[in-house]
Amino acid sequence: MALHTMLFSFSGNSEWKMPVPWAHSGVVSSGDMEVLLRGKELGGGVEAKVVTPVKGFDAIWEKVLARFVGESGVGNLSLEINDNNATPFVVAIRLKQALVELGEGGMG
Repeated sequence: MALHTMLFSFSGNSEWKMPVPWAHSGVVSSGDMEVLLRGKELGGGVEAKVVTPVKGFDAIWEKVLARFVGESGVGNLSLEINDNNATPFVVAIRLKQALVELGEGGMG
């Protein structure tokens, strides 16, 4: 199965810093995904790499990720998402879970 890779970048919060060098949330299994977070000096920006077997949903991925960045207030962050057919709802929940696991308490 060929995998589809998407790269996105967003403006984020230049004051936000990862409390740890990296973090991991989720598992790659049927209908789920994993999120890898790394702190990275990006002038406040957020970069995201999504690897998925599903093509044609780039615009939806971009909207879900942009919403996450805007609502969470993150910045200087590199996200890597390994997807296995997760729905947009699962993507949003998994991203929020990753922040909770960092001790950030979730969104906003």
